[in-house]
Amino acid sequence: MQVEINKKNINYEINGEGKPIILLHGWLASLETMKPLEKHLSKYFKVYNVDIIGFGKSDLPNEPMNTEDFGNFLNEFINKLQIKNPILIGHSNGGKTVINYAGRKLGEVNKIVLIDSTGVKPKRKISYYIKVYSFKVVKNILKILPNTDRYNKLREKALGRFGSSDYKSSPEVLRQTMNRILNEDQEDLMKNIEAPTLLIWGEKDDATPLECAYKMEKLIKDSGVVVIKNAGHYSYLDGLGQCLAVLDEFLKNDAKK
Repeated sequence: MQVEINKKNINYEINGEGKPIILLHGWLASLETMKPLEKHLSKYFKVYNVDIIGFGKSDLPNEPMNTEDFGNFLNEFINKLQIKNPILIGHSNGGKTVINYAGRKLGEVNKIVLIDSTGVKPKRKISYYIKVYSFKVVKNILKILPNTDRYNKLREKALGRFGSSDYKSSPEVLRQTMNRILNEDQEDLMKNIEAPTLLIWGEKDDATPLECAYKMEKLIKDSGVVVIKNAGHYSYLDGLGQCLAVLDEFLKNDAKK
């Protein structure tokens, strides 16, 4: 499906019935990488899985974006589709977008799940994060998924979209966007978040280290951290079973009976 937002075509999927959940993927990824969550959660919820502007099958922005622009994008998507009081689940930069949206109080939020989210001011040089967030990271994560039909299809789609490229070959507007957003922390906005928030983190995440999760936990009033053992920046894929069990527990009161 597609919806036009500010004259840009935005690709998304809707699956299931019940209270709304919006899934937001990480940097240089696409909705394909969130398919395992979509498939499970759509049993109990109405799931909107979104290709964020600039990624997947959505149009590129005309100009480089900052974190506030991504927050505005989420707000426009919610308003355009008339989604009421959603549960927001964001991985990496998708999580940072959620923080911006909720911290600026752009709309009502039921609950929040941040998975290996950015948002805390980085301690490393930008060049390090460019390397970590390259398409090759997604490619390597997809390689370790279980050898089943379900994940082979996910792997094929994702690698077909971006597995053979890296940061240097991505569009200039995205490179400039990345350089902007890496310098933007959202710590002040975290203090404004009122929705119950679950932080799911990989024990061995080297892009957004576990210390970031604990810092967010201190700043977000009603929040708690769950650590996925031996998992990296894509903890929801590395430890999918544990991640789904944690999500089920956190969202059980909202699930369709």
